[in-house]
Amino acid sequence: MITQKYLDELTFDVLGACIEVHKAMGRGLLESIYHECLKEELRYRKISFFTELNVPLVYRNKELVANLKCDLLIENCLVVELKAALETTPIHEAQLMTYMKLLKAPKGILVNFNCFNIFKEGQKTFVNEYFKLLPKV
Repeated sequence: MITQKYLDELTFDVLGACIEVHKAMGRGLLESIYHECLKEELRYRKISFFTELNVPLVYRNKELVANLKCDLLIENCLVVELKAALETTPIHEAQLMTYMKLLKAPKGILVNFNCFNIFKEGQKTFVNEYFKLLPKV
């Protein structure tokens, strides 16, 4: 059963994986490089995920072809969107929140590898209405 506590612990583990990749690779690479390294780190840590997952788009009860892809869906409940940009912008946050909503995922992390410290400046964590409905423990 997914709980808020479980999601918080999973977030901590995934951020640890991101920090490990950042320590090994540094900043200044393409997003695709970090994506490949992070997938390998998640496998190493035995964290299950889908990558480049097609995000379903339903409008008026009809599934539309939109070619939306989220970078990672971790354990079917945590969306991770990766960037290697000078800075993240509100559009990046909106993209993550939209993926969370469409995938009915309660939590998401926006990770920007182009930083000096992932934990302090390279990540933002978001929750939505699905998170608030989960049991705390």
